[in-house]
Amino acid sequence: MVTVQKSADSELRKVSFTFAAPAGRKVSLAGSFNDWEQYSQPMDYSESAHAYCCELQLSCGTYEYKLVVDGDWVTDPDNQNFAANDFGTLNSIIIVE
Repeated sequence: MVTVQKSADSELRKVSFTFAAPAGRKVSLAGSFNDWEQYSQPMDYSESAHAYCCELQLSCGTYEYKLVVDGDWVTDPDNQNFAANDFGTLNSIIIVE
């Protein structure tokens, strides 16, 4: 799940990513916002949410991303917006307004 909120800086938005998965996995976020670096944005497990979470500050625009779960690249199951990529698979898309 992805949520977007205005930040104190009017140019940026706080974007929260949440991925429900059992604890004990290695989950990170990779996308056009971090040059697809698969481990540069790890997601922390939240006991209260029973999910992996992270927040980014992003400028308005359209971004593609994937979740990296134990080394496997997967689309966000809670986001039905997709774009085809050069590898013959799909990327999840978020539009930050």
